[in-house]
Amino acid sequence: MKKLIVCFALVVGFYSMTAAQDLDSFKERVTEFTLDNGLSFIVIERDVAPVASFMTYVDVGSANEPVGQTGIAHIFEHMAFKGTKRIGTTNYDEEKEWIDKLDEAYLAWLDEYNDPNSDSEKVEQLWEEFEEIQERAHEFVKSEEYTNLIESEGGTGMNAFTSADGTGYFYSLPSNKMELWFNLEADRFMNPVMREFYVEKDVIKEERRMRTDSDPIGRLVEEFTSVAFSAHPYKNPVIGWPSDIRNTTIQDAWDFYEAQYVPSNITMAISGNVDPDEVKELAEKYFSHLPGADRKAPRLRTEEPEQRGERRFTIQDRAQPVMLMGYHTVDANHPDALALETLGNVLAQGRTSRLYQQLVVEDRSALVISAFNGFPGDKYAGLFIVLGLPNQGVEMEELEEGILAQIEKVKEGDLEQEEIDRVVSRSRAQLTRSLSNNSGMARQFAMAQARYGSWEAVFNRLDQMEELTVDDLQRVAQKYFTENNRTVGTIETQN
Repeated sequence: MKKLIVCFALVVGFYSMTAAQDLDSFKERVTEFTLDNGLSFIVIERDVAPVASFMTYVDVGSANEPVGQTGIAHIFEHMAFKGTKRIGTTNYDEEKEWIDKLDEAYLAWLDEYNDPNSDSEKVEQLWEEFEEIQERAHEFVKSEEYTNLIESEGGTGMNAFTSADGTGYFYSLPSNKMELWFNLEADRFMNPVMREFYVEKDVIKEERRMRTDSDPIGRLVEEFTSVAFSAHPYKNPVIGWPSDIRNTTIQDAWDFYEAQYVPSNITMAISGNVDPDEVKELAEKYFSHLPGADRKAPRLRTEEPEQRGERRFTIQDRAQPVMLMGYHTVDANHPDALALETLGNVLAQGRTSRLYQQLVVEDRSALVISAFNGFPGDKYAGLFIVLGLPNQGVEMEELEEGILAQIEKVKEGDLEQEEIDRVVSRSRAQLTRSLSNNSGMARQFAMAQARYGSWEAVFNRLDQMEELTVDDLQRVAQKYFTENNRTVGTIETQN
């Protein structure tokens, strides 16, 4: 559920803890520049403490994966923590020889495993040979050396994420260790290694079992996107389909990295007690040699066709009943996007929202209700979704009727400007809290730069939200919330 509500983060603007921090005054503390190879930097001066937060955002997510390689963006994210040619190994030249042999052995096993007429004894023999080589390759590994090095220098919050739209890497350091970040970040993206690749794939398989296969809502969400989308890769899970995870090789990961991790696809944001001039010098020193100035990442050109009619499915499960309803909408840069985001907030943000008041408080037909636009992403045209858990003894049909009744009221214009104003005020307060620290600023600015073409969007979109009217929300509801454009998925409790 945390991943589902992340979509709210970019639809509202940034407001500081003090009234003086409007866009104009904030511009004085933000420096942006782009290296000749296309790599973009955003520097946010914030001298409240001698620390700095760093965010590397790569504008590639699961939607950009090649056919048959779902999950590879997430796999490469894991590889970025395995060190480099000089960190995490006792002898990289020798280790590399064994890594190459490892991929050859895995391919031999994979070919036999996937052969319709495979010999089970040969499959077992090839797997044993693969495991022997993997053990030899592991002899050179200094586990967790990359992470331990950063933490030993005062680094905190080191983590990463992969979404349908992008991949982010982030952590914080004392500001006097800024050159260390440049050194290490350049090293891991200019000299990545596929160390413990197949070991890490087993970790990812376990992640999938825990988050999807063993989680009723995870299973529902995966089924829902695969039904709601016919052509667009938003239909695929970020973590990948099991067979694709199994079939992905080290060479596949190299091909993905070389195609997608080009400088023009990367935005780096630094927020804290830093000097922009020093940042420029270090950026030139460490990143100007990152190759790829003449290359662009391949564009996704697949468009989801218009839905021809309502789609429904039911999962029989030994779990609490859940309903997920969705409508195809637009990408984040479409003129209707902000009205749809605001409508999601009017319907289900907070205890004063329409769906909460009607279904949770008055009718007592729902235990939980949530709604928002931009699922599973908003870089491309995604979905406006409503998720609801019916109260004990409440039939799913009753919950659905209650949701649709509120949607119909919006389509009929039964809205008050006060509801929109309340959303704007709440959005200001939420962003104040979420972006009152270096890491929040770095993350939001980098993602806004990638998504909207400017970090200023974190301000401007809130200003645009203030201009929305009841007519705007009614219009988008009428346009997108139609029966033919709807997908409904439910979990029905199995006795």
